[in-house]
Amino acid sequence: MKELIPTRIAYGKALEEFGSNERVVVFDADLASCTENQYFEKKYPERFYNIGIAEANMVNIAAGFASTGKIAVCASFAMFSAGKAFEQIRNSVAYPNLNVKIVGSHAGLTVGEDGATHQCIEDISIMRTIPGMTVLSPCDANETREAVKAMLEYDGPCYIRTSRLAAPQTTQDIPNYHFEIGKAVELVPGDDITICVTGYPVYNVLQAAKKLKEKGISVRVLDFHTIKPIDKEAIIKAAKETKAIITVEEHSVIGGLGSAVTEVTSEAAPTRVLRIGVQDVFGHSGKPEELLDKYGLSESKILDQIMNFL
Repeated sequence: MKELIPTRIAYGKALEEFGSNERVVVFDADLASCTENQYFEKKYPERFYNIGIAEANMVNIAAGFASTGKIAVCASFAMFSAGKAFEQIRNSVAYPNLNVKIVGSHAGLTVGEDGATHQCIEDISIMRTIPGMTVLSPCDANETREAVKAMLEYDGPCYIRTSRLAAPQTTQDIPNYHFEIGKAVELVPGDDITICVTGYPVYNVLQAAKKLKEKGISVRVLDFHTIKPIDKEAIIKAAKETKAIITVEEHSVIGGLGSAVTEVTSEAAPTRVLRIGVQDVFGHSGKPEELLDKYGLSESKILDQIMNFL
């Protein structure tokens, strides 16, 4: 049984680990015990600021710190950090190209019982439209640690998405796994079809790929931990070498990974693409696993959709 760790906790521990740099300052909107900024707060209290339930103000304060040479990290639920503070992120952070990192915790359907108002399935779309914004969506604890390290080393605005639900550890078992912003990771080689996946559904996709292999279908699985800049080279290569591409994301199919992939294929390598994700609807309150099944993101539902497509 694989170890289960929420990516939000992996983020918090990685921030504590790599936060020794005196330039790093962290801001939270009164949710440190949920966003997991509490680890950094306990170790570096002099560089932690609880701004209260004032996300827009938090981003503006962080921008001010970043303008003096600090590496500013802002965290809240994705619905608030990406939603409430959009204008401040766009105008105060991205427009002047400041070194501010926006953390969207509790993203996607797997917030579960919190329901549609807190299930942010639009954050990737919102963030990737902002000029100069880098968008990261790690799938497990190992990848989240690498993403946080890379994010703090990267000079410029960045958004990172984390989940509430514990995720199975997968990337640490991949031979020669290497994290680089803007470069997809091939988790499984294959020649028939390619599955491009990001975030929490990676494990379910890997399980579905095993079932497809048993049916004689060779599946290439690409982990897109970076949505922007998207790895065009990997997408074009997949479009030319395999018969079709399937995208899987715990996000709306509008504006997310599926849109990013089809933008590349339509311009550079036309091919059949199936986008699996939330189909232009809101979420519901419920148990995370049941919601994933309802919206087609469980292992069995991913497998069914791919078989129907093929």
